[in-house]
Amino acid sequence: MKHGMVLVFLFTITILCANSFHATDSPWDDGKAIDLFWELSPMTRQVSIHRLNENGNPVEVHKSTLAEGSFTDYGLEANTHYQYRLTAYFADDNLTLMADSNTREQWFFLRKLGFLLLLLIVSCAIIYYIRAARNGNEFFIRRIAGLDSMEEAVGRATEKGRPILFVPGISDLDDIQTIASLTILSHLAERSAEYNTELIVPCRFSMVLSAAREVVKEAYIKVGRPDAYKADNIFYLTDDQFGFVAGIDGIMLREKPAANFFMGSFYAESLILAETGFATGAIQTAGTAQAHQLPFFVVSCDYTLIGEELFAASAYLSKDPQQLGSLKGHDFGKLMIIVLIVLGVILEILGISALKEFIAGAVS
Repeated sequence: MKHGMVLVFLFTITILCANSFHATDSPWDDGKAIDLFWELSPMTRQVSIHRLNENGNPVEVHKSTLAEGSFTDYGLEANTHYQYRLTAYFADDNLTLMADSNTREQWFFLRKLGFLLLLLIVSCAIIYYIRAARNGNEFFIRRIAGLDSMEEAVGRATEKGRPILFVPGISDLDDIQTIASLTILSHLAERSAEYNTELIVPCRFSMVLSAAREVVKEAYIKVGRPDAYKADNIFYLTDDQFGFVAGIDGIMLREKPAANFFMGSFYAESLILAETGFATGAIQTAGTAQAHQLPFFVVSCDYTLIGEELFAASAYLSKDPQQLGSLKGHDFGKLMIIVLIVLGVILEILGISALKEFIAGAVS
């Protein structure tokens, strides 16, 4: 009997003395995680950790069968106090331990270090290529057939004595695709001014209308023909999506433009526009970064700017050193990402996960 009581006493002392549980704020993070550590008796069968909410009710956040381990509780609020309760289950008994900690935002989020390094490398590449372009270095830019077709389209419209239709997408001026389309519009307006070809630009939003008028007016002034500029040819139709499309279709059927340009952001109306233009016999060039609309433009237009070609148009047309350098710098960044992906696959095959964890931490 005494021997059994001694064993129970020793078992109890072992449980009480060999167990610890503490919580600390995760270092070098955004203040939304707490690290939990426990060290329990080897006789531990299961561990359950609960976080106490603001009402004091427990919410289970982790389960484990390890007598010694750690767990990071993510998704918390920064600069907030949290309490945790650990319950350790033994063969004939269980033990409850409490721990608490505050979350604190750090000046530097260490898990984003990889992202910072990638950003610095790409930024340095952009600066380098811009300086090189300003120093007279020439960079190769892949030929974009859709932009080269402008001369053909303007020439065809001039020969037939018919106008050119340019649609700057259906999004407002806060869409980068609309900005890119206005860059192309500027170049097209210069050509139409040189050949004295009428240019029609219907707009869906007032901000796009104002910007388009300024772009076209500046282009006409640049080539020395401000008197040929007609503000009425750049006009507002309607904010309604399909009402806007119906208005453009009417212009195509009435004016029968010799060339149609659809540049910018397009959605369900893309095929309606392109099919109507095809039916009128116009030469058509389209460009959008909306991947799900590209197939409709590809099958119904003569030339299509696919994805990033729309954004590279400004550098391609203007040959401006700053834009050329930016374009080449971004190309360098894409090449670097491709190399990292290939290298990561090879390392994963070899069982080395360091690169994956570094990049995953950067983009998470």
